[in-house]
Amino acid sequence: MKHRTLLLVVSALGLASLCQAQQNGSLCVKANTGRAGVFVDGKYLGPAANFRVARTYPVAAGEHELKLIDPRYEELTTKVTITAGKKTTVQETLKELPSPKPPFGRLRTHSEDKFAAVYVNDKYMGHADEFDNFAQGLLLNPGEYLVRIVPASGSPVTQTVKIEADKTVIVK
Repeated sequence: MKHRTLLLVVSALGLASLCQAQQNGSLCVKANTGRAGVFVDGKYLGPAANFRVARTYPVAAGEHELKLIDPRYEELTTKVTITAGKKTTVQETLKELPSPKPPFGRLRTHSEDKFAAVYVNDKYMGHADEFDNFAQGLLLNPGEYLVRIVPASGSPVTQTVKIEADKTVIVK
């Protein structure tokens, strides 16, 4: 009797997981800037691409608001309909913004979650792995900034930093 009850519980859990998976579809975003952050209904999912390969994210079936944000381009907002069990591919071209003028300091970030979102003064700037080594960094004009690193799981890191010309600041 105990084995039969356990089997029924395990079967029910498996069926619930299968039903949940069938209620989701997937979203693949191809953009002229693979660095663009993909936001669905205001939630950051990750970068559009990694090493020029488009990434795919699970999304609940239905209509959603899709935002693509890259600090070097105009923000793009559109609607997307996700079909359960299907892959929806969106292809977009973002319009480039004028380049900022120097002087610059450099902000580097470090996070265990390489795709953790990096915000500067509450504006999405990219993911942590983009700014994580001596050859990388986010160029910012001198000044004081509020930096937030938000991993997919775990606690966000928030720090106020002072950027000075030709110097590097690291936020971990």
